[in-house]
Amino acid sequence: MQNESAPQEAAPTPPKKRSRIKPALILLLLMLLSVAVVWAINESRTSSMQARVFSKIAKKISYKVEKGPSNAIRFPHDSPYDERLGYANLPDYLGKLKERDYDIEAQARISPKMIELADMGLFATYREKTKVGLEILDCKSQPLFAARYPERFFENFEQAPTLLVQSLLFIENRELLDTTYPKRNPAVEWDRFSKAVFDKSLNVFTGSDQRSAGGSTLATQIEKYRHSPDGRTSSLSEKLRQMGSATLRAYQYGEDTTVARRQIVVDYLNTVPLSAKLGYGEVNGIGDGMWVWYGRDFNDMKASLKGNPTSREAALTYKQALSLMIAQRRPAHYLGAGKDDLEALTNTHLKVLAQAGVITPALRDAALKVKLEPSQGSGVLPPAANTFVSRKATNAVRTHLGSLLGDGRLYNLDRLDLSVVSTLDSDAQKAVTAALRNLRDADAAAAAGLTGKGMLGNGDPANVVYSFTLMERGENVNYLRVQTDNYDQPLDINEGAKLDLGSTAKLRTLVTYLDIVDQLHQRFEPMDAAELKKTVVDPKDLLSQWGIAYFLNLPKNGDRGLPAMLAAALDRKYSASPFEGFFTGGGLHTFGNFSKLDDKKIMPVRDALKSSTNLVFVRLMRDVVRYYMFQLPGSSAALLADADDPRRAEYLARFADREGQEFLGRFYNKYRNKTADEAQKVLLASMRKTPVRLANVHRTIYPNASVKEFGDFINDNLESKNEVPDERIARMYEQYAPTTMSLADRGYLATIHPLELWLVGYMREHEKAKFADVVSASAKQRQEVYAWLFNTHRKHAQDRRIAGLLEMEAFLKIHAQWKRMGYPFDSLVPSYATTLGASADRPAALAEMMGIIVNQGIRKPVERIDSLHFAAATPYETLVRHSKAPVGERILSEAVARAAADAIRAVVSEGTAKRVKAAFKMADGSIIAVGGKTGTGDQRFEVYGAGGRLIESRFVNRSATFVFNIGERFFGSMTAYVHGPEAGNYDFTSALPVQLLTTLAPTLMPMIEPPKDTVGKACVR
Repeated sequence: MQNESAPQEAAPTPPKKRSRIKPALILLLLMLLSVAVVWAINESRTSSMQARVFSKIAKKISYKVEKGPSNAIRFPHDSPYDERLGYANLPDYLGKLKERDYDIEAQARISPKMIELADMGLFATYREKTKVGLEILDCKSQPLFAARYPERFFENFEQAPTLLVQSLLFIENRELLDTTYPKRNPAVEWDRFSKAVFDKSLNVFTGSDQRSAGGSTLATQIEKYRHSPDGRTSSLSEKLRQMGSATLRAYQYGEDTTVARRQIVVDYLNTVPLSAKLGYGEVNGIGDGMWVWYGRDFNDMKASLKGNPTSREAALTYKQALSLMIAQRRPAHYLGAGKDDLEALTNTHLKVLAQAGVITPALRDAALKVKLEPSQGSGVLPPAANTFVSRKATNAVRTHLGSLLGDGRLYNLDRLDLSVVSTLDSDAQKAVTAALRNLRDADAAAAAGLTGKGMLGNGDPANVVYSFTLMERGENVNYLRVQTDNYDQPLDINEGAKLDLGSTAKLRTLVTYLDIVDQLHQRFEPMDAAELKKTVVDPKDLLSQWGIAYFLNLPKNGDRGLPAMLAAALDRKYSASPFEGFFTGGGLHTFGNFSKLDDKKIMPVRDALKSSTNLVFVRLMRDVVRYYMFQLPGSSAALLADADDPRRAEYLARFADREGQEFLGRFYNKYRNKTADEAQKVLLASMRKTPVRLANVHRTIYPNASVKEFGDFINDNLESKNEVPDERIARMYEQYAPTTMSLADRGYLATIHPLELWLVGYMREHEKAKFADVVSASAKQRQEVYAWLFNTHRKHAQDRRIAGLLEMEAFLKIHAQWKRMGYPFDSLVPSYATTLGASADRPAALAEMMGIIVNQGIRKPVERIDSLHFAAATPYETLVRHSKAPVGERILSEAVARAAADAIRAVVSEGTAKRVKAAFKMADGSIIAVGGKTGTGDQRFEVYGAGGRLIESRFVNRSATFVFNIGERFFGSMTAYVHGPEAGNYDFTSALPVQLLTTLAPTLMPMIEPPKDTVGKACVR
């Protein structure tokens, strides 16, 4: 019982079974981790998976060029490479070109994957260019000019010296060319990258600013200095972008990167940035770096580094190249003020390289003994003989290109990835340039018929500058075909000089005269006889009087058309007598004829043009000036004619306000956007400088200047230095002070419109003034300028002053008409002598005026560039071509242009240019008719004393010009010019350029009438 009542013992708990799942999972994870580690290690070496993935992505990256603007294109952001080559600025360039009537003819379309990657921020994947720059082709796509940068480069991997490559790889990217793993990703060396990340992280946590070793490979360095903003790695995300872009670029041709890696080495050697040098600019690549920084010839460098260099010169060459590879880390410092640091760092690298077996101890020791001495030169080779001559035309094209793109620096333009097709004809350009250059030789000049009367005479042919411009008439534009001179200096005589081109100004005067006849025809032709008789014109307005008389004297059924009236106008007769004084330009002047045989003649205008008779055109210019003075009722001349008019004060106030604002508007447009110094230069260029005139200019625009500043201004601007003594300076300073003399008087004495004089002074103090500000500030001056005319009691003095002021106003109107015909300067000399060339001109501007005549009165733009091909063989490729839309502006009526063309044709057939009459012959023997106008300028500086006594006479220059047309298609100008005292040794006339054009005719005929075997090679039209 007891046993039964005792509690029973609990049965023991059986032991739990140990789970085998957890160890299995751990084991599996360890195995997977081991596999992953093994795979990662293997992948870091072989890049097999990267090769498959990225090469597949790269296959989807493509672009193609199709007609018209692209709807699938991404332009890069600003970066050193993309900005220098123009890729980043393309949207801006294309916008500016569109404003100048250039349209996109074809453009790249990039693939959807390329768009996706670009939108993600990766740099575009394509074969980037190393040597690139501006190319200019002629109208037949023949090369005219090419700039390629870098100028010295390794064309392929085999050209790069092995010693240089091994040294570079040891310093920057040791595993890059390891052939064990052909699919290796060159964008990253994992061991270096990991260490760089670790060091960077450690610095962040410890707060250390110790510089850590970089993890960049050559591939990512190229991406950095080409495409990252400012060529720098600014963040981790930027580093990843470089690595991703470099990876895609390496695999763009497939999984095997062997060739790509070798190309990376070459690209780095050719493009590594090595700072910039004054006079040369940016330096990129070891080749250019060796030349610019050490004066080392590229071919000599390659030869020195072949094999096992041990000589002192070879050791120095190697050390210089090594220093550049080191200097790329901080090029501005090491190649500038830190050259001693560069020397020490290079010597350290020499020792390390020798220790690693990259270079021999002998080369190390030899290199340590020589010292780096960066070159003191600019690296720019001196220009070869006649370089400026041969590049005049292409420089003109480059300058025009700069205006199209909004970047006038030739340095920037030359580095663009751009091919330009110009309108120049290379064959004709070269032939004419060579011919003009040869004329410096006396025998060549004689062979060209440039000796004899009216030619070179006893003058040295080597001192004569010849310039030539030839254009071709197109449907909507004029094509520049030839532009050259033989002046071996940067100045372009055709477009950059201000020359006295003599009687060519008579052609401008003639066209202005015929245009006035057109205005008279429009005004009087609709009137009947009764209306014509009632029309009142001023007795001095002889042209308007003649217009009325012309229609009154016509027979009942007479021809009232404009051509008939123009013919009658050309038959109007003028005296050629030189025995009359002309009050013009602020004084009394006399003029002479070239030929004394003309002095007693009374000649029709058309005959005076043929023989270039001066006095006929002086009198014709007087009539033109008076027409503009008196042409409209209410004009300034009419208002001042009646001295007893009781409304005189009202007229004056209204006239001063209206006329003053009109003239101020012209002057404001003339000087706005100019600096104070530029405005002063333009102002002084419009006047003949005398002490009195300069004194009135200075006292107006510098009213608070000291006596010394006043004197310096006068003497600095006179041809003869220190011409005015101090006592006269002091006297004039007081005499012409604003408090002593009115603005109107100062303007009169300066022979400059008083309001123009006032405006230049006002704009000097208020550079950013708007026109409204000018009008508001000038209320008093506008009244003052005209009020003084009525305050004098001396009728004769009053009339002279009125005439001078009205003449200035008339010349402003004439200038506006000349400006529309391409006149290049901002003002005319207000004198009848302007018709004889006193206001100067430019050969290219005369050619443009001839173009208006040839184009039947329409001014067409001059086209120098037909097409622009940006970024060829890139995802940004864009072809732009000039629009064919009509853009011409009618300047003259067709009848006026035809009358002028007939008149100048007679100059060649019967007048001063007869020798070129039969110069241009077609293949069938027919003669191409030539028209033109000759002119001779003899500019001298003369000083007169009391009583008109000549004190000094000095030659400034001599010029002779022929502006011409050849048939209905070609036109241009030919100029001969001698500058300086040597001009006194020459007495050539316009016969010289006429004879020279005759000599050049056979050279030009292949362009004018292309041979039949040149089909397909003709210029673009």
